[in-house]
Amino acid sequence: MPEHVRIREVGPRDGFQNEPEVIATDDKVRLVELLARTGVRRLEVTSFVRADVIPQLADGAEVLRRAEIPHDVSVTVLIPNERGLDNALALRDRFDEVNLFLSASETHNRNNVNRSIEESLGGLERVIARARAEGLRCEGVISVAFGCPYEGEVPRERVLEIARRLVDAGCEEIAFGDTTGMANPVQVESFFDELDLGVELTAHFHNTRGQGLANVVAALRAGVRSFESSFGELGGCPVPPGATGNVATEDLVSMLHEMGYETGIDLGRVIEAARAAQDVLGRPLGSHVLTAGPVEWQRG
Repeated sequence: MPEHVRIREVGPRDGFQNEPEVIATDDKVRLVELLARTGVRRLEVTSFVRADVIPQLADGAEVLRRAEIPHDVSVTVLIPNERGLDNALALRDRFDEVNLFLSASETHNRNNVNRSIEESLGGLERVIARARAEGLRCEGVISVAFGCPYEGEVPRERVLEIARRLVDAGCEEIAFGDTTGMANPVQVESFFDELDLGVELTAHFHNTRGQGLANVVAALRAGVRSFESSFGELGGCPVPPGATGNVATEDLVSMLHEMGYETGIDLGRVIEAARAAQDVLGRPLGSHVLTAGPVEWQRG
């Protein structure tokens, strides 16, 4: 029986928010619905961040309200703070999980949310308590977990201290983000080796320097069976300039299937969704499988 790997598709949030133009609401709804029918079981649809901060997702509530998503797909939304949770709860019946984030370095956290790590943790602990009371599953995401563009090396123990605080607050999943693509496979395998926080551990790699899939393999070797990715390689952090996006879902699914893992995801349908996004954006997207197509084995 093939071993199962869980994938959360984050393109509609992490991808769309990093596009220079605002994608039309109708197009967002159509793309979300295409992704929801790929066999993916976890789908991050939008965020409840202030519209003046991320205008690309100002229509998030409308997308969430309109998109027809099968009941067996767990819908995730990103929540930055208590006000964001208040806004999201007006649509409580439309989502199942919340994604809560902070950075592992003080400088990145200050630049990203204008708070210290301790201030962020205090606020998130309140949000998590309220979200759990609403029956929502909570995922804590730690950005720059493998290296910070401002501070350089981020000590593993500091990352794990933050992770333990989030677990103690009620998170059932912790995601470790390689936000600017600084991780390497040796580092990743060492980071996850024998790591057990009593909750689901998820890896979120960016392909900034072309090492995203290699880092996935390293995490697999260390026992990680949960990943986040974005169709078409959309999204990612805009630092450094010219950086590519998240690991592409179609590249990840293709590799995992070739390696003998099961994902439950139909690769052809993911490629179809990525092609649709490419048409909407009017430019080529960066994923390899979108360009080259899936591997075709000629078997007699």
